[in-house]
Amino acid sequence: MTNSNSSTADYPVQFCGNDAGATMPCGDFLTSVIEGLSQSPKRLSCKYLYDERGSALFDEICGLPEYYPTRTEQLIMRANVKEIAGMVGPHAVIVELGSGSSVKTRLLLDHLDRPRAYLPVDISHDHVLATAERLRHEYPDIEIKPIVDDFCVALDDSDRFSSERVCVYFPGSTIGNFEREAALRLLRKVADWCGDRGGLLIGFDLQKDVAVLETAYNDAKGVTAEFSLNLLHRMNREASANFDVDQFRHVAFYNPVAQRIEIFIESKRDQLVRISGTEISFSAGERIHTEYSHKYTVTGFAAMAANAGLAMRRVWVDDRKYFAVMYLERHDAD
Repeated sequence: MTNSNSSTADYPVQFCGNDAGATMPCGDFLTSVIEGLSQSPKRLSCKYLYDERGSALFDEICGLPEYYPTRTEQLIMRANVKEIAGMVGPHAVIVELGSGSSVKTRLLLDHLDRPRAYLPVDISHDHVLATAERLRHEYPDIEIKPIVDDFCVALDDSDRFSSERVCVYFPGSTIGNFEREAALRLLRKVADWCGDRGGLLIGFDLQKDVAVLETAYNDAKGVTAEFSLNLLHRMNREASANFDVDQFRHVAFYNPVAQRIEIFIESKRDQLVRISGTEISFSAGERIHTEYSHKYTVTGFAAMAANAGLAMRRVWVDDRKYFAVMYLERHDAD
């Protein structure tokens, strides 16, 4: 690995007054919870699954035998990392959306040509800061600047890297959590961040046998269920709620029409929950929608990205055709 000692101080990145130079998360959790649970049907953003405990549970999920996406993406990255690094190019600023523990990023950083900086963007405050501190020790010659925020909000600042070669790294098929129009809006924001000198390196899950898909989200150890139900614990802790967690269950299934896994928290019985003084009623079998995970084809994803102004330059797929990693650039980069 060869890295430069260049600093991020010479380009317009704004970090405000938090530990390790990170920005603080935005939004009001309590307000979002009450609004979401007052809807019919009830729903909460999947971003709220990732508090410190939720992030740790997701890391555990990634190592489960049923959960193929993480290890399959890692296999693709390891087998093709030199070519991938060549596509990204030298002196790049790497911005990872939903960085988590930055496991796959280490492989990328090890093979890039003198990267300028690495900016992990994640909503889980303690998790991303702890990861960033470890990375500073592992990569002392790369500027590590965490951004603690919803990455959809962070992407609104399209002028942040106007003079830099930026590679937005978006692994883990997180793009699958967004419905089509929201995914298009997100990809358009990414195109603005990339500019005409950078690109997007993105991982996405492919369509496959329904049994494989549903097993991946209903593991035998129940870790995914614990991950889902942790959101109730978080509301009890942070929103003064009184959920009886044992009276709810995790539900996940594949919707073949929408081509996605749909994930819910389901009430086992009629019950009334108080959230900071607001009463929310649940009937038996009523569900809180928490997450989608859309599954794509390579051609379908490339077409969606093209509508957002991004052209596919290269795609890598595993032997079973379970997962894909794609590198894209803006159309006007031609």
